[in-house]
Amino acid sequence: MVTNGRGDVFDPNCPTRVILDRIGDKWTVLAVLLLRNGPLRFTELRDGIGSVAPKVLTQTLRRLERDGLVTREIFAEVPPRVVYSLTPMGESLIKPITAVSEWAEEHLPAITTAQQQYDATR
Repeated sequence: MVTNGRGDVFDPNCPTRVILDRIGDKWTVLAVLLLRNGPLRFTELRDGIGSVAPKVLTQTLRRLERDGLVTREIFAEVPPRVVYSLTPMGESLIKPITAVSEWAEEHLPAITTAQQQYDATR
């Protein structure tokens, strides 16, 4: 499971797989990409992501907070103001997530063409 202070993604019992599921989740990816430019309120995240149910976004943010990737700061105002930010560990995800999102955007036309060709032969 954990050897030399690291996980083993090929061990089916290793919690590393849970982490991969979390950072591979589309809502996580989009939240990290939005938060890379600085702290945001819940509604700013929801509006930036678009078409995400508030419940799903709340669950995503809670998981990211539990995993130490996001902080949630509550300001004693009326009404209370809540701001989400990336932690240093969360910021370390920006480069790989940006690379994957840029790859997806760049290869979208080729993937769409491949899907259409595949579907036409089935």
